[in-house]
Amino acid sequence: MSHSLHRRTFLRASGIALALPFLESMTPAFASSRTTPPKRLIFICTALGLHSPNLWPKTTGADYESTPYLELLNEHRDDFTLLGGLSHEDQTGRQPHDSEMTWLTAARKPGMAGFRNTVSIDQVVANHFGNATRFASVTLGTAKAQSQSYTSGGVMIPAETSPASVFSKMFLEGKPDAIRTQQRRLGEGRSILDQLGSATKKLRSQASASDNHLLDDYFQSVRQAETKIAAAQGWIERPKPTVDVGPPVDINDPSDLIGRTQLLMDLVPLIVQTDSSRVITVMVQDHAVVPKVEGVSADHHNLSHHGQDPTKIGQLEKIEAGIVGCFGSLLEQVKRPTEFGSRLLDNTTIVFGSNLGNANSHEARNLPIFLAGGGYDHGRYVDLRNGHDDQPLCNLFVRLLQDGEIEMDAFGQSNGPLTWT
Repeated sequence: MSHSLHRRTFLRASGIALALPFLESMTPAFASSRTTPPKRLIFICTALGLHSPNLWPKTTGADYESTPYLELLNEHRDDFTLLGGLSHEDQTGRQPHDSEMTWLTAARKPGMAGFRNTVSIDQVVANHFGNATRFASVTLGTAKAQSQSYTSGGVMIPAETSPASVFSKMFLEGKPDAIRTQQRRLGEGRSILDQLGSATKKLRSQASASDNHLLDDYFQSVRQAETKIAAAQGWIERPKPTVDVGPPVDINDPSDLIGRTQLLMDLVPLIVQTDSSRVITVMVQDHAVVPKVEGVSADHHNLSHHGQDPTKIGQLEKIEAGIVGCFGSLLEQVKRPTEFGSRLLDNTTIVFGSNLGNANSHEARNLPIFLAGGGYDHGRYVDLRNGHDDQPLCNLFVRLLQDGEIEMDAFGQSNGPLTWT
């Protein structure tokens, strides 16, 4: 028999606590105040673009033919819409990559004399939710503190780059000594869940059958995140042996671009499931080193300026395929859990794309934009160009705001909410 649980129920043991996802067995007071799950919004930007010939289909609609990058996402075809013909105006800045600063703001002429950025779309949403969650927003980066999140005063919000630190902030609660002890146990391969055995058993007895299925998925996600984070931390303490083969994968090495990106993707489902935050941004950055990707011998930035060199393009494709694969992994992880009778993905809108439509020439037109989840009717490629002109990417932002019940008619360079059906 199930019993009601308090919305802020934590599993507690040894001075630490683990947050829980939404359960239908939460208290009646919570149930009466919310009969549907909250809306979440996630923005993921790969700042060096995606090679256009590998991405864009030649035909539009639901029957679009696959391309090399879309083939990697084929099992999720019905869960996303590929939008072409979106961009911001006046994105040529002082430096050729300054459009990184304005992907979520649409401020004009980034980096030029007198430039001051404007508020980013994620912070508009975060300000709307306010203190409804422990963290109003979460800003993540694969390599450095640079982010695309800006306050209303145009100040950049630094990105978190340590998955272990984010995990601790999100899911471990207790005294500093207890948290440090738990982090050490993670490094030793000991799961938080193992220490929460009795508390978990009691929780399961109070939860409904549906909730227990959700807990199975959630606990599996926690264990997977723990395993990967512990493996990354473990390499810090290990001496490097002298061997005749390549070095082991060290997630703390900035050259492991794909590994670091995947760790952040693995955190996102945990953050939204526990309602720790409803707004997340992830920036896949230029790591300024040769990525540890088989067959790649030049740095990502250099390869993005391939000059139509087939050898460079071939290496660039390998890197970008890894990044697209990380996006696919995220889709898989948010499709599996259910809440309030629907999939987590159906209540989570994900925008994956880039500030560059053609990184080879630093062109910020016809940006690659994937819209996934959110309850939209997906499974199509839509080219939104009117003749040769792009539509404002901000029109999509306005649509997302309105569909998230945030009453705003304009944002940045918008001229109305985007429609694509």
